[in-house]
Amino acid sequence: MDVARLNFSHGSPASRTAAAAAVRTSAAAAGQPVAILADLAGPKIRLGELSGGAIVLAPGRSFKLAARGRGKPGGTSGATVSYRRIADDVRAGDRVLLADGAAELRVTAINDGVVETEVIRGGTVRSRAGVSIPSERLTTSALTAMDRADVPRALALEADLIAQSFVRRAEDVHTLRKLLGPDGPLIVAKIETRAAVDDFDRILDAADAVMIARGDMGVELPYEEVPIIQKQLVRRALDRGVPSIVATQMLESMLASPRPTRAEASDVANAVFDGADAIMLSGETAIGAYPILAAEAAVRICRLCEERGSEHLAAGAAPSGESDAGALAFAAVALAAAENEIVGIACYTRTGSTARILSSLRPRVPIFAFSPDVAVVSKLALVHGVVGRTCVAETGTADRLALMAWLLSESRSVPAGAAVVLVASTAAAGSGPNLLEVHRVPA
Repeated sequence: MDVARLNFSHGSPASRTAAAAAVRTSAAAAGQPVAILADLAGPKIRLGELSGGAIVLAPGRSFKLAARGRGKPGGTSGATVSYRRIADDVRAGDRVLLADGAAELRVTAINDGVVETEVIRGGTVRSRAGVSIPSERLTTSALTAMDRADVPRALALEADLIAQSFVRRAEDVHTLRKLLGPDGPLIVAKIETRAAVDDFDRILDAADAVMIARGDMGVELPYEEVPIIQKQLVRRALDRGVPSIVATQMLESMLASPRPTRAEASDVANAVFDGADAIMLSGETAIGAYPILAAEAAVRICRLCEERGSEHLAAGAAPSGESDAGALAFAAVALAAAENEIVGIACYTRTGSTARILSSLRPRVPIFAFSPDVAVVSKLALVHGVVGRTCVAETGTADRLALMAWLLSESRSVPAGAAVVLVASTAAAGSGPNLLEVHRVPA
């Protein structure tokens, strides 16, 4: 694994602190950089408690949703919800889905703060199940009071990335950015609403990465559209050089099975072929019976697709020509593609920018990114094809190529005698690269 996601919808501050500490201890023991992703809950609407813990809704029956009341548990005639403005935000005729689509309701009327619905498709619904209403109806902020309370906790954990749930527009990301500060964690915008799909290009400008969260997306949008939308969004992110994650139900059967289905293996493979930077496991490793086998299965599929499916892998977009750094990165990737002897591209980076530019072009060889900043190395864990390593800081601008050559030999990242493209800058720290060299690691 490259990134550990801590879901702030569950657990307690103490349990998440313990989990983060365990991740960092294990990562250090394995010598593997692992980033921490704090996933904010967002404005997720949930049912209240239900009698017996679960109810079965029958088609044609009426079912009422009310934001007020903390009395007896709900039943087959109605239940409370966690969102106090539900009666203000829905309209007659709206579709409401419970438990990720296990049951479907249609709003028939709103009376005295109570939403009256008819059960269109019945099913079993459990306490605290999700309630999905059309996202364009929601008048609440994408950052809830709970999220605002959790942001300082995520910062205290020194999270490398923060995932923002139920983003609807670029302005939602800007709001979170103000809370995090200029040097805060990277923001991963979760794309799971129709509004976010419609405003995707502006969200790409605002966020550091995006997550194609197919669970809630598949509830709000017709499920047959989700595969097409996934491909389109991953491609657009790749063209812009923004890292993307494909998430939800990647290996869902491994909640209870030691092996994935053939369809699930194909699903993971297609995310790799589409150009996604990462695939994310959720329940498979959070509550599943085979978490290690699930992680190993994902790695095996991804690795084989990249090693033997090169003709299917999406290529990054060529630089527009406006950036010298982009043009030089393109030259480095082209050189690695033309010379079979070259086994990697190495760069020295203080911000991670050079490594991200190189990654967006999807070279056939790994990118060895050396940085004196541990936080930069952790954040690069999400980026496709990047092998991050901490190193000593350079002392001047004149000999960065020699420094990287020494770092490669010391780190043993590549075998002796192998050729590597070195990408460096002769300018001041923080400027883009302007120099290439092919270096052969001495025996």
